Amino acid sequence: MTTFTAFVVDNQHGEFQRGVVKQTLEQLLEGEVTIQVAYSSVNYKDGLAAVPDSKIVKAYPFIPGIDLAGIVEASSDARFKPGDQVLVTGYGLGVSHPGGFSQYARVPADWIVPLPHGMTLRQAMQYGTAGFTAALAVDRLQHLGVQPQNGPVLVTGATGGVGSLAVAMLAAHGYEVAASTGKSDEHHYLRALGAVHVLDRAAVAPSSPATLGKQRWAGAVDTVGGSTLAHVISTVRYGGAVAACGLAGSSELPLTVYPFILRGVSLLGIDSVACAMETRLAIWSRLAADRKLGAALDEVTEEIALDQLPERLDAILQGRLRGRTIVKL
Repeated sequence: MTTFTAFVVDNQHGEFQRGVVKQTLEQLLEGEVTIQVAYSSVNYKDGLAAVPDSKIVKAYPFIPGIDLAGIVEASSDARFKPGDQVLVTGYGLGVSHPGGFSQYARVPADWIVPLPHGMTLRQAMQYGTAGFTAALAVDRLQHLGVQPQNGPVLVTGATGGVGSLAVAMLAAHGYEVAASTGKSDEHHYLRALGAVHVLDRAAVAPSSPATLGKQRWAGAVDTVGGSTLAHVISTVRYGGAVAACGLAGSSELPLTVYPFILRGVSLLGIDSVACAMETRLAIWSRLAADRKLGAALDEVTEEIALDQLPERLDAILQGRLRGRTIVKL
């Protein structure tokens, strides 16, 4: 009987527990493909899954981790065979289905992306869900015509995983990037990723956003939501666009329709959970082929072991993590 270790949260009988425990393959849920996991990563949703009053977890005990990269151990689906290198993000992984904080995972074959040529398993999780989301946002902005010559692009919540990689991706492709953060000690970090301007969070998060503010940004990637998103939309230049991919600040959106009907601003919703497999394959192939990030990918990454997860999961909920934290299984 194959045994392995996994990070498990449990909240049965009113007693909350979390930690690294032994598991067997027989305890994994059904799925066509069993994967020996090499790396996972820490995301905000993982932090939400590891607290006593979680709204993420539907049944206990549970293994969090909304992404993973590893090697196929066994497969009943003809598309995958033992030895294949693969990755999984989104769908129900780490939410309704046991996730990546485990040395083994069993998942539906339809969730799996073959590891793109030229990308390592470690690099796949350096990007992970956050990088995939950032790449989706940048791709949508570019398809809407937001180009470097149009003017500066703003990234809010810029020290987080999505924000950090959005800054690096945009800068690597020639955009004049403005990054906003509430962390005064992280300005050097953001400039190292390629930000030309670093703004205090208060500058893009007024308590009462103007109906129409001064036109500043050709586009924006917003990870915050709430009054920040409303203010950003009101300050985007005519014909610009905002890719909204987070709600760390709030899920409310206090604004009028004026930016949309008077300036032609586009609000782009970015979903990395259930997007089409065709889109997934295209974005991951693009990330694998993009050599422009260079050292920036390592700049944003910290690697930890499974037993270091509790502190990092608490830290991400408290806004104390920056960039990407990957978990070596």
